[in-house]
Amino acid sequence: MLSVVENCFSPRTAAFFDLDKTVIAKSSTLTFSKSFYQGGLINRRAVLRTAYAQFVFLAGGADHDQMERMREYLSALCKGWNVQQVKEIVAETLHDLIDPIIYDEAATLIEEHHTAGRDVVIVSTSGAEVVEPIGELLGADRVVATRMVVGDDGCFTGEVEYYAYGPTKAEAVKALAVSEGYDLSRCYAYSDSATDVPMLDSVGHPHAVNPDRALRREATLREWPILVFNRPVRLKQRLPAFSMPPRPALVAAAAVGAAAVTAGLVWYASRRRTAGAALPG
Repeated sequence: MLSVVENCFSPRTAAFFDLDKTVIAKSSTLTFSKSFYQGGLINRRAVLRTAYAQFVFLAGGADHDQMERMREYLSALCKGWNVQQVKEIVAETLHDLIDPIIYDEAATLIEEHHTAGRDVVIVSTSGAEVVEPIGELLGADRVVATRMVVGDDGCFTGEVEYYAYGPTKAEAVKALAVSEGYDLSRCYAYSDSATDVPMLDSVGHPHAVNPDRALRREATLREWPILVFNRPVRLKQRLPAFSMPPRPALVAAAAVGAAAVTAGLVWYASRRRTAGAALPG
């Protein structure tokens, strides 16, 4: 059980959550592949390929070269997507696709952190056109996510403007601490991946959730708590236990700004790079 409500005279605190396999059971972006197909953004072959990518992500078995090839493929695939159409597809299918795969344990933690007076911040390498609606669904206060360049025609150019990955996540957390007055020594962080060790290391209460082998090893060495989340449940099935009071409108960190869903596809390929590249050295 988390501590009682923070003293009103104490510095502000927050809980930072990675998204995929930490709060939800799958890849947030790849989960929408069928919806993107139905919306005419991708073809059947691409659906099959992203389904395979989802499998590899869940199994955690792709090597660096495989991920680089997938990153290049997905970046090219998303070039030219209309941003407004992507937003509409995500909004229309969010509850059907994401609600059933939210971990009950994560939803409980989010509720407990809010009850204790802490902000909840989702920090994800996926694009914010996907992450921000999910954050709103969860009652998060802020979202940090990747963004892609949008052209004058309102379509993605295929170029990455801001990539929320590895050490960049830690930088965003520290920037939020400055802008929002968070005392990081009293903040919490949760992730499943060794690529997020810099973010976990930046707070006083890091937690490994469903950790990959590299993160499990690092968490054991550093004596970080290791949590197992394995109960996906629809939020409405756990109401009123999961009560979400009105939260402020979601805002991104100043260093992040507006974001786009396509960058989430860039995320897949780089998500599982070798742990050594992400560990502080």
